Amino acid sequence: MKDAQVYDVWEAVLPRRTALGVAPALVAAPPTGHVVLLGDSVLDNAGYLGGRGPDVVTQLRARLPAGWRATLLAKGGSVTLDVPEQLRRLSADASHLVISAGGNDAGRQEGVLGSPVRSVAEALAKIAGIREQFRRDYQAMLASVLVRRLPLALCTIYDPRFPDLARRSAAIVALGTFNDIITREAFGRGLPVIDLRLVCDEDEDFAAPAGPSVRGGGKIAAAIGQFATRHDPAARHSAIYLGDTR
Repeated sequence: MKDAQVYDVWEAVLPRRTALGVAPALVAAPPTGHVVLLGDSVLDNAGYLGGRGPDVVTQLRARLPAGWRATLLAKGGSVTLDVPEQLRRLSADASHLVISAGGNDAGRQEGVLGSPVRSVAEALAKIAGIREQFRRDYQAMLASVLVRRLPLALCTIYDPRFPDLARRSAAIVALGTFNDIITREAFGRGLPVIDLRLVCDEDEDFAAPAGPSVRGGGKIAAAIGQFATRHDPAARHSAIYLGDTR
């Protein structure tokens, strides 16, 4: 595993490149930057901590180089279509955007998992309908963000830690359809991805079934800091950032 924990996604970006390399495009951090966090409680995780430690944005500020800033516009409970409203408060000096969205969209549809069906095909059809709605919502959200023409990283939805293992397994399978949309949209546009399924991969990373602990928040902050200070936006290819805490 590479020390930098950055993986180029060559297969997803062949139309954007005329030649392949063997290493990710990493650049030295500029002297100043302003990272803005958008989306839901994955990034706005203070409510899960009860004052028992620093939240994601506080840990990110500690990791960024001197002269850099980090601002939290994400808000717990937000769904994908709330992100454009958060953008209204975007500072003119914002240099990098990070979005975590989709978990609450999925949570609002959890009742479908318990609804009776006559066949596996019928169950998959229901999930397909939910997936299609999320695709439209996510694309609409991205359209409002991309017009800002700022370096942007998209977060996947991590695997929840529900105590009921059957519920956990069902949620992970269902979330796969949401994560498929997120990664397709990212790779199709050559956008970096912070894969939270791999970043927060231990029970200790969670303060609640769907909320990062101080430890999990630190891992998320590490991955965001890595994206902001090391990704070359001119390269126009996707890379997956996992942080450097492993």
